Amino acid sequence: MNKETYSLFENFMLSCMDDSAHDKEHIYRVLYNALDIAKTEINIDYDILICACLLHDIARKEQFEDSSVCHAMAGGVKAYNFLINNGFEKDYAEKVKYCIQTHRFRSNNPPASMEAKILFDADKLDVSGAIGMARSLVYKGAVSEPLYSLLPDGTVSNGENDTAPSFFHEYKYKLENLYSRFYTKKGTEIAKERQQAAIDFYNSLYREINSSYQNGKEELYKIIQ
Repeated sequence: MNKETYSLFENFMLSCMDDSAHDKEHIYRVLYNALDIAKTEINIDYDILICACLLHDIARKEQFEDSSVCHAMAGGVKAYNFLINNGFEKDYAEKVKYCIQTHRFRSNNPPASMEAKILFDADKLDVSGAIGMARSLVYKGAVSEPLYSLLPDGTVSNGENDTAPSFFHEYKYKLENLYSRFYTKKGTEIAKERQQAAIDFYNSLYREINSSYQNGKEELYKIIQ
């Protein structure tokens, strides 16, 4: 891939970014993660991998505006049309489309090609560890979702059995469980190195919030009788 082609992909990506949690820096981190993983694998088509990394979130805006839209499926089609309209071969466009459409965690469409597996792992690394917790908080704030929910008895839910969206629910539903979902050895190793930071943050946050409710309620009930 030459610099002109890279710039074409990058500029299109930049024109599509409109989400603070999935901004251009997220794209670059995913790309850099992917290249780090790729060097430990063989027979990688870097033209496909780099393009797919740069364009994997180009339909985030469409999903944000309409929750029924899957950004992975829509992004694959959007990338395919962009590539075809810019003179790229259909086979190349199809392979990039496939990588993008199989990169989503919440999907029954797992990646099969090596480039798709690397993109999946590189993207998931950016929701692992401390960076994953930070990005999840940014996203929850952007869509006006709370940190946690309360149980019927008024205590703080840890998110495990929640149905309503919250940061704790996101942690229990996705962030806690992604570490066994990596496809590459390198991606798994990096994720495991980051895992404890996420566990410690969640446990500390839950403990602090829960402590406020327990201690504060006791004091309140002493005053109002």
